[in-house]
Amino acid sequence: MNRKIREAIRYLGYGTHAIDEQTLALVERSMEELSAGVRERFIYRIFELSQDGETLQIGDWKIRSRSLSKNMKGCGQVIVFAATLGTAADQMIRRASVTEMARAVVLQACAAALLEEYCDSCQEKIAGELAEKGWYLRPRFSPGYGDFDIHHQERLLKVLQADKTIGLTMTKSCMLTPTKSVTALIGASREQIPCHRQGCEACGKTDCAYRRDSE
Repeated sequence: MNRKIREAIRYLGYGTHAIDEQTLALVERSMEELSAGVRERFIYRIFELSQDGETLQIGDWKIRSRSLSKNMKGCGQVIVFAATLGTAADQMIRRASVTEMARAVVLQACAAALLEEYCDSCQEKIAGELAEKGWYLRPRFSPGYGDFDIHHQERLLKVLQADKTIGLTMTKSCMLTPTKSVTALIGASREQIPCHRQGCEACGKTDCAYRRDSE
């Protein structure tokens, strides 16, 4: 069983419980359909980063966040990042929700797993490029995590011109459109910190100073 399928099953809430064969088959079919139908795209820009206590400065963009500042501690650069599966995933889920609610729920889980894997692969690509210059990446940190206010999403999208570059916008309530999308800041440090590549939710090191939900 590949990682995407395992993650989709986890998103469905099975935890340590075994999944039945019928549901597993539905997950596998849904993942195949999504993988074939979506158009993944991402964009990023690199900026100098300065910090003063709990305040971070990215160009003329000032962010005050205790949790984000801990994640970015010791970083001299920051990657402003956005990725999306495109509109096809939303369309598949919307169509299924009309007649096959169980399948719609499975598609939601599969899309979340697919997006997470895509973001990880994008971050690995960026990490490889920056490692050649002596920079090492921290885990992604998205608006809405901890006390990093969700309203910063608007500025993040504007910095990337994400509407023009990858077709990513947001609603007045700060929800991303297409919904199967991610925005994040990724710190870059000269010090190599062994951060789990699957992100803080999958990492067992709960005392890590760079954990997204670290207090």
